[in-house]
Amino acid sequence: MDTITGDAAGVPFTALPPAGTGGGTAPLLVTWHMLDAPRTDAAFAAALPMAGVPAWRVHLGMPLCGSRMVDGRLDEHVRRARADALTEYLVPVVRQAVEEFPAALAALRDRLPFGDGPVGLLGASLGGLVALEVLAAPPVPVGPVALVNPAVRVATGVGLLEAALGGPYRWTPRSRELAAELDFVARAGDLGIRSPLLLVSGEQDDPTLRADAAALVAALRSRHERPDDVVLTTVPDLAHPLAEEPGLQPAPQLPGAVAVDRVLTEWFARRFAHH
Repeated sequence: MDTITGDAAGVPFTALPPAGTGGGTAPLLVTWHMLDAPRTDAAFAAALPMAGVPAWRVHLGMPLCGSRMVDGRLDEHVRRARADALTEYLVPVVRQAVEEFPAALAALRDRLPFGDGPVGLLGASLGGLVALEVLAAPPVPVGPVALVNPAVRVATGVGLLEAALGGPYRWTPRSRELAAELDFVARAGDLGIRSPLLLVSGEQDDPTLRADAAALVAALRSRHERPDDVVLTTVPDLAHPLAEEPGLQPAPQLPGAVAVDRVLTEWFARRFAHH
């Protein structure tokens, strides 16, 4: 069966069928891509196909991305970031992605033969915050989780945008409150103690993102019922993006993406093997 594309309750998606099942019933793995390259569901599916995972890999499009870009351009991203990087841009994108997930999942269930077992989650960069928010209040049982170069504290994302926007972010009591709601190092206790979690960190990713990743893993291991199921893996030479700019269309895998794809495939294949 070939790749399936479309939209589910208004959310664009790219679905890759599990190998060896003829498109039959299999577990479900849902992903959310980064706002860096690859920045669409189709491009993310090409960067991280995870072909050896015996599950449907459904890559959901993030708000303002792909077919939901305003006028087919990234200008709206820039406008919102300049208006207020946290309250007008990062937080609304994460919240919309989380809020639209249950309806998208229900629509996907009508189209794809995935089972009723726990759903796997994968988030990259800002998509990592979406995956963590879903894990904190899951609409369905959650199985294995993986994060790639994730933002796990939205405040760190704001800090990374400051240089691009040409000045320091002006914090307010409201923006600090919103930032605290999307700080999963502080909220590690909300993430449960059962789902296996893999965090993939690029050796050349931003140091603040890498520090947050290590802090999240440490916080989760201290609470998890099986601490060895919380794993931090560093990929040598990997920077933050997983594809070349502009990252809008499917493209051949970069070496770093090949390495990440191998790690993710092993992680999810092992945990979906006996569904």
